[in-house]
Amino acid sequence: MAPDRGSPSSRSSNASEEDADLAQDDDLAHTTSRSIAQEPIGQEPDPSFLAKRSEQPQFTVRALLLGLLIGVLIAFSNTYFGLQTGWISGMAMPSALIGFAYFKGLRALMCRLGDGFVRFGWGEGFSEVENVLVQTVAGSVGTMPLGCGFVGVVPALEFLLKPEETPESASKDPDIIAALAMSQEGGGLRLPLSKLILWALGLCFFGVVFAVPLRKEVIVREKLRFPSGTATALMIGVLHGGEKTGVEGEVEEQQARRRKSRKTSHVDNEEEERLMGDMSPEMVQDSGDNTDSEGDDGRGLRKTKSKEDWKAQIRLLMYSFCVSGAYTLISYFVPQIHSIPILGTHLSNVWLWNLNPSPAYVGQGIIMGPATTIHMFLGAVLGWAVLSPIAKFKGWASGDVGDWNTGSKGWIVWISLAIMLADAIVSLGWLVLRPTIWYARTYGPSVIHTLREKGVKHSFSHLMGPSTRGYSSVNLSEDSEPHKSYSAGYDGREDEDYDAPPHHLIGTKITLIGLTLTLAFCVVAVQLAFPGIIPVGLTLLALALALLLSIMGVRALGETDLNPVSGISKLTQLIFALVTPKGSKNAVVINLLAGGISEAGALQAGDLLQDLKTGHLLGASPKAQFWGQLIGSGVGAVVSAVVYKLYTNVYTIPGGMFQVPTGFVWIFTARLVTGEGLPPNTAEFAAAAAILWSCITALRIYGSSLRKSDGTKGANWVPYVPGGIAVAVGMYNTPSFTLARTAGGLLAWWWTRWKGREETPMIVLASGLILGEGLVSIVNLALASGGVPHF
Repeated sequence: MAPDRGSPSSRSSNASEEDADLAQDDDLAHTTSRSIAQEPIGQEPDPSFLAKRSEQPQFTVRALLLGLLIGVLIAFSNTYFGLQTGWISGMAMPSALIGFAYFKGLRALMCRLGDGFVRFGWGEGFSEVENVLVQTVAGSVGTMPLGCGFVGVVPALEFLLKPEETPESASKDPDIIAALAMSQEGGGLRLPLSKLILWALGLCFFGVVFAVPLRKEVIVREKLRFPSGTATALMIGVLHGGEKTGVEGEVEEQQARRRKSRKTSHVDNEEEERLMGDMSPEMVQDSGDNTDSEGDDGRGLRKTKSKEDWKAQIRLLMYSFCVSGAYTLISYFVPQIHSIPILGTHLSNVWLWNLNPSPAYVGQGIIMGPATTIHMFLGAVLGWAVLSPIAKFKGWASGDVGDWNTGSKGWIVWISLAIMLADAIVSLGWLVLRPTIWYARTYGPSVIHTLREKGVKHSFSHLMGPSTRGYSSVNLSEDSEPHKSYSAGYDGREDEDYDAPPHHLIGTKITLIGLTLTLAFCVVAVQLAFPGIIPVGLTLLALALALLLSIMGVRALGETDLNPVSGISKLTQLIFALVTPKGSKNAVVINLLAGGISEAGALQAGDLLQDLKTGHLLGASPKAQFWGQLIGSGVGAVVSAVVYKLYTNVYTIPGGMFQVPTGFVWIFTARLVTGEGLPPNTAEFAAAAAILWSCITALRIYGSSLRKSDGTKGANWVPYVPGGIAVAVGMYNTPSFTLARTAGGLLAWWWTRWKGREETPMIVLASGLILGEGLVSIVNLALASGGVPHF
């Protein structure tokens, strides 16, 4: 997640931190990770096993091309949903599943065609490390609609600027069309495709390169959990490990060694083994009973069950895809099914209480989980059933309820914005404060003692010495112990923390040169795309904030599976309000551009490190993933710009189908922090909401740091604390989307909690529902561009 690319099990306990732009994403590992985020992740991979795995081909053309193809399809889907509600998904797990199924099917076909095709290479096995590359590339392409601002920042610039906010230089630039008469209020910029591609390419690389130096610390030394990345690794291991012998089959032998070790130490590992494979209890038992045997019966049984399992998942994915696609195609000819007045025509026509029975939004609710969706439903009730009628009857928003400018729809956005900002500031502030407290508590007494005994000079040298720097906190909770990156008797050598072979690592020289070039390219691209609007100095400041805040985002992603990109962008907007020259006509546009730069950096860094965690657990080459992510980001930037242009040329934006709510959140934030006057009485309500949710967020953070009676982290009451981001999303989205998502969340709860069934089928079901509507929407786009009439 998006919202943040991440897993909402953290979203069960941290459900409120659901981001407005990327629901994680990350990602279809959400529900699986719901348990992983609350349980010990397990031991690090065995170095000897991963050393053998690293000898396999790491960067193959077929894996790259398949990843690009899957990513392009996801980019279409994410643009469609992003323009509707601001929600996108990285689709890591379905990408890996589709990649596995494709090459398994292709191998069977080529073998039937003859040995010549097999010898040519078509029939060679598809390895785990290739699948890691597939999902890395697919995710990097698919998340670019958010990373390049095409679901928020760019629509705000093109369609939501007022005439007085439109830069004067826009009308003088022959490449930028200042569409003063084309937008609702006579303002806004219309950027040609070449400018959009240039802007997107400028934003899509520097975050990837900056993630490289963070890998050693957060993955190798600190071993942060990255639950979605871990869940994806476990799924890939199950898909491949159950069918192979040799190097791949050692996955089973490694798990067997761990089982024996845990039994010896009297550790109950049944639940963890279940998580390791997402297998049923019977499969776990069979695997455990037969691991020590070299006979065909044990391995053959596991092979058969694994084969049946992934084939069943593919069938479920296809069935749900077809159902969702059929609904999408029917909805083009019968658009009335997008808004069903389940509470009566009066509430539907006047107060916008409708149901959009979209299978895709039900799927999104399944991924988000019950806690997040219920918090979103709370936001919908608070915004659309309480605040909206108050604003209407008091005359503070006298226009139609659905009008962004004079209606209560635009009025309650300011309240949701206040809640979102309060939640983001408190959460990000705690990310900065917590390590400060930990280091002060750990080293403070010794430093004070040394100051008294030895003086300032000796104390400083002692503090910077290797004995102090050799510690890195894995978990900064009160009962945690520091993880030693260096041996206690420091001799200048690091502990044997497993890392990839040297030829699979990205060198320091490449990193420094790459970071310098990508940052410089971003500055040049922004200046060329928006000439005379944002000074070079402010662009450099935006990049510096992007790099600094992305560290906070990566740490949050590794610990909680939440990458708070929306909070990071809003914090950048607040900072830029202080440094932008007063009275500048370009203040709003500068604010939007700076926020977009910081969001892109945090998203890209988090995406790569999530994927690098998957690769680390499976022995994939970090260098191969790095280059795959760079290639995927570049392709995704171009594809996202083209897809965005297609949708904006065919559909009215903002309009009935694509309301771009996150675009309004962006523009309202820019206006708020640059000093524009607020609508009547929103200041009082916004201030009260901000204070209330600051306290609620602090309470949730406190509860998340507590320990349950079984030793797991997070108090039992934490999921019941409404989170700011989830509530805010429910407020600024119309109830029709929230009701469908809530239905999906309740369905997931019924299946996993009430029925006690495995979560994997629900993940696959949700993936098919989302992909079905997202991809068939391309057909609807073609029908609309051709002027095919509705019924």
